[in-house]
Amino acid sequence: MSQVDPHRSTALSDDELRTLDAHWRAANYLAAGQIYLMANPLLTEPLRPEHIKPRLLGHWGTSPGLNLVYTHLNRVISARGLDTLCVWGPGHGGPSVLAGSWLDGSYAEHYPDVSRDAPGMERLFRQFSFPGGVPSHVAPEVPGSIHEGGELGYSLAHAYGAAFDNPDLLVACVIGDGEAETGPLAASWHSNKFLDPVHDGAVLPILHLNGYKIANPTVLSRLPQAELDELLRGYGHEPIHVGGDDPAAVHRDMARALDTALDRIALMQRSAREDGVAERVRWPVIVLRTPKGWTGPREVDGLPVENTWRSHQVPLAGVRDNPEHLRQLEAWLRSYRPEELFDTDGRPVPDVLACVPEGSRRLGATPYANGGLLLHELPLPSLDDVAVPVDKPGATLHEPTRVLGDLLERVMRDTWARRNFRVVGPDETASNRLDAVFDASGKAWQAATLPVDEHLERHGRVMEVLSEHLCQGWLEGYLLTGRHGLFSCYEAFVHIVDSMVNQHIKWLRTSRRLTWRAPVASLNYLLTSHVWRQDHNGFSHQDPGFVDHVLNKSPEVVRVYLPPDANTLLSVADHVLRSRDYVNVIVAGKQPCYDWLSMDDARTHCARGAGIWEWAGTENGREPDVVLACAGDVPTQEVLAAAQLLRRHLPQLAVRVVNVVDMTRLLPREEHPHGMPDFEFDGLFTRDKPVIFAYHGYPWLIHRLTYRRTGHPHLHVRGYKESGTTTTPFDMVVRNDLDRYRLVMDVVDRVPGLAVRAAAVRQAMADARTRHHAWIREHGTDLPEVADWSWNA
Repeated sequence: MSQVDPHRSTALSDDELRTLDAHWRAANYLAAGQIYLMANPLLTEPLRPEHIKPRLLGHWGTSPGLNLVYTHLNRVISARGLDTLCVWGPGHGGPSVLAGSWLDGSYAEHYPDVSRDAPGMERLFRQFSFPGGVPSHVAPEVPGSIHEGGELGYSLAHAYGAAFDNPDLLVACVIGDGEAETGPLAASWHSNKFLDPVHDGAVLPILHLNGYKIANPTVLSRLPQAELDELLRGYGHEPIHVGGDDPAAVHRDMARALDTALDRIALMQRSAREDGVAERVRWPVIVLRTPKGWTGPREVDGLPVENTWRSHQVPLAGVRDNPEHLRQLEAWLRSYRPEELFDTDGRPVPDVLACVPEGSRRLGATPYANGGLLLHELPLPSLDDVAVPVDKPGATLHEPTRVLGDLLERVMRDTWARRNFRVVGPDETASNRLDAVFDASGKAWQAATLPVDEHLERHGRVMEVLSEHLCQGWLEGYLLTGRHGLFSCYEAFVHIVDSMVNQHIKWLRTSRRLTWRAPVASLNYLLTSHVWRQDHNGFSHQDPGFVDHVLNKSPEVVRVYLPPDANTLLSVADHVLRSRDYVNVIVAGKQPCYDWLSMDDARTHCARGAGIWEWAGTENGREPDVVLACAGDVPTQEVLAAAQLLRRHLPQLAVRVVNVVDMTRLLPREEHPHGMPDFEFDGLFTRDKPVIFAYHGYPWLIHRLTYRRTGHPHLHVRGYKESGTTTTPFDMVVRNDLDRYRLVMDVVDRVPGLAVRAAAVRQAMADARTRHHAWIREHGTDLPEVADWSWNA
């Protein structure tokens, strides 16, 4: 941000007031027009029912307040030369942001047919909430947006994510008072304890109190001002109040509030950057209190509308059929005096555009809202520099995520100057064995520190807070403004952000269809401390279902990887960190795990996504009698242990071992870009042989992915079936019938002819399971033959 004279005048001149009010009235007119009109955009003739849309959709109540913010941000951006991004939190504020971008000309630059004239205005109106048009909320189609307004709670976290490592950026964030009641937003106020005034930009929250949600008052709007101020100061903000229903007075107060806030921000940044002031600062927050549905109909059918919940959506609903409603609508629209705001060709007059910034400083044209334009490649090291040596499969053990930590430490170190990479997680970086990153960067922290604290740094780029919502929101804002990152989380608790990832996937799916939106870095999840090694924490920590959730979403966006060892994890991580416009989910363990593949073999295997491990099977050129398939680190170990038992007890059996890294390979090619064509799937898994599939998660997912395949009737899947407790590691797989002995029994049961010939083998496997149950209850540890097992034994 530019440095500002803290003593500059904040009083508006009469000319400034006139032009600001002209822009605001024009935006209000355009917002209302989008909700109602499909023709006669300039009201050049009396309004008739056929000018009105047959279905009235949209939200008027929040629009006047948002238009006021857009207008006044234009003023300070122009006056101060600011690089500014605005995150629009109130849910369905689409009419306002569309109006603002149409007025500043950025909309027509992306959509030339919606030109800044009468024909373009008519298209702007008609397309809103109309088949083949644009949504009623702020969406990817809206220039200047990074925030999907259809679901509430995430605006402030997105704003902070955008500000991190963008020292010259001001991020204004309009927070609706309905949104302020959500859990994610309530937690987001604490983001200021992680904002570094030296290396990060500034976030200016604008809490918009208009009093009502759909049908109820909002909590914060009903608090006495003193109590609200105590709350905001407790969050670390200094409130500046603006309010009223007299437009001239509100304009003057809003201009004064913005100047005061920006002067404070400039002073605090200068103190930190030039004078070395290290104390945590109290950032300003603007509290904007305006009537809901301001400037709209005051009363409809004898009931109050303005400043009530009735103005939330469409204040006049029966316009096509009710002549009085039609009359009121025309009077409402004409109250903005559109003939003063637009010339006869429908172009905004100079007064309307007097406060609009130029070029990329326009809110609708900021490159920060099209982050792919600012994206730089990550300096990823050669994997050979961090890989573990593997001379033969299963001879050594490593903790896969600890090995990944070495890779991430190098990335963090190599991005220290550019500062375009962050690792986020809910207090679990060290727990998830990624603590090597602390050698390159500490944890971001602006609050007090004690001598016992470790790795806390004012300028750190590892983000830890015990809120998955904040981690997700920060990272989304960071990625959408042109940077890279990784979200590390315990597998069971990533479900907390199920709804947030839904919205991000929808955002990416839509933005991929917009040629003007440049690709952004993928959202990468590392899920560890997973179901099979949460034996000590118990049932509450055992849930592998996030993969199921993600694989229900848009195929062109989602990817899921289950690397079985350290080197495959490195290969997958390298791939996802280079990728664009995806949501990548990696599930990998943090406990010691056998190393199965060398780095070269891991690259090849991960590129295939699924493949035969010839060294593990006993085909020897024969057609297999059975296929043992696996996906995930623990299932892979159990399959290899089962293959070893079969080699010992049934040496004549031809066993094929298949490992799956990329779960989407199981889908048909027609359903997913990574999917296998039928001939390839049949060649790998066979068309008619039994397939025993040991899977990391819920077994029915594998059936859902493969139900169209020819060999599906021969597929038998073992996985987690919600049988969890606090127990030993091996007892977890036994409880869920994923253990090696159960897998051998499945082979005996399903390979034709073995039920009789191998009855003794099956009985021995069942006896081993019985011994296991008795042993753990007496000793509290797993059987020695399990605890000491190795592939090369």
